[in-house]
Amino acid sequence: MRKKLLASVLVAAMAITMLAGCGSTDDNTTGSTAPAASTTESAATTTVAADAESIVSAPTELTFIFADGDEGAKASMNEIVNRFNAAYPDITVTIEPGNGGAYSEFIKTKDSVGEFPDVMEMRDTAMYVRAGKLEPLSEEITSLFRTTTEFNGQVYTAPLSGENTQGIIYNKKYFDDNGLTEPTTYEEFMTLCQTIKDKGDMAPIVVGGQDIWHMGFLFHKAYNDQVLSKDPDFIEHCYEGTKDFSDETMKATFQELKDIFQYAQDGWTSTPDAQITTFLVNDMAAMMYSGTHMFSQIDAADPDFEYGWFAIPSPDGKTRLVGGAGVGGLAISAEAAKDPDKKAAAEAFIKFFFAPENYKVYCETLNFIPTTVDEPQMDVSPVFQEVIDANASADDLAPMWNGRVGNNELPPDFRNFTYKTLTEVLQGTRDIDSACDELNKTWQVSMQSFNPVTGVGIE
Repeated sequence: MRKKLLASVLVAAMAITMLAGCGSTDDNTTGSTAPAASTTESAATTTVAADAESIVSAPTELTFIFADGDEGAKASMNEIVNRFNAAYPDITVTIEPGNGGAYSEFIKTKDSVGEFPDVMEMRDTAMYVRAGKLEPLSEEITSLFRTTTEFNGQVYTAPLSGENTQGIIYNKKYFDDNGLTEPTTYEEFMTLCQTIKDKGDMAPIVVGGQDIWHMGFLFHKAYNDQVLSKDPDFIEHCYEGTKDFSDETMKATFQELKDIFQYAQDGWTSTPDAQITTFLVNDMAAMMYSGTHMFSQIDAADPDFEYGWFAIPSPDGKTRLVGGAGVGGLAISAEAAKDPDKKAAAEAFIKFFFAPENYKVYCETLNFIPTTVDEPQMDVSPVFQEVIDANASADDLAPMWNGRVGNNELPPDFRNFTYKTLTEVLQGTRDIDSACDELNKTWQVSMQSFNPVTGVGIE
């Protein structure tokens, strides 16, 4: 049974999470996507654009790209774009399909071939701000949000959601049938995994390791447990040279991941993220570790499938979650903004996107907590309510390790190199000491072109 979550409840929940020790600053529902695509609701939203004819002086086309590796994101983005195009007959937003893979590489390629989009989902915000590729957002847009992230006093992204809280999504019937319960400590979680492995009827955890970005989910969990819990400014200290990736906390991160990955399914390196739902609903794996965006995919794959959610406690007993507002979001290219019609159209699209009746589609489909002041009324499942409650009570709520700004911002491409090196460790082709040495070598090279502490690479 679905619960009506009023805006006031969400505001209160987010306020509590901010007090829970979170930092603010990217890589993802209740029910299927069908209700979100309701033609009746879509028709009703056309009234939002009562003054559409006055926005542009001539027919205007905008190109739009977003991370389309997630089916829920693809469905909701298409729905909102279709609504906008119907509401604004003189403006056409054209979605340019992505490759469903590494989004940061995709948008970098688009830029290199002169096809940088007019409007986009932006993740590597700092890098593109420094390159002069993004247009500062107007106060009319930034005022729509509770919080935003500034770069030199300007805001460049309209935050799509709070950070994608990750945790274990599990087969509830399997747990109930076998007397399994949600763990309350890290040791209990590891025992749970071993119990499922010993039964031999399915893998304890499914991992979509074919997609390099998917590796970031569990990596951040271990990195948060071992590194950030002891030194939140570890990356800054690496820039300064007072620490490096041979630090014992980094070695502990790799070891924690080795311990967890012994419970992943066979062939996890060749399983794409898009297939992990299939493993869960077809009794091939008991659990997955991912974000709340997976709820809609599970519902779509099998509406009758019963699933639960829990956070994996840290080894020290605390609960550390990804949460809070991120640095990413919808952005307008600086080049497009040079054309008054394109700029007006892009601003109209962003405002339309975050109108409650449209933003509701995106947030409900992906199980995201809204970022707007005027929040949509959302129908959320009891499972998603658990996530909201967990955000409120977490010991630590902060962005992903690669979503930080300032002196803790990662050099370009270092994230993916770390995940590739991690995969080698988990496959047994590299030991932990060797992995740390490789990270140090790559870090030293990266710092020659990017170091926010010294100002290298910062414009």
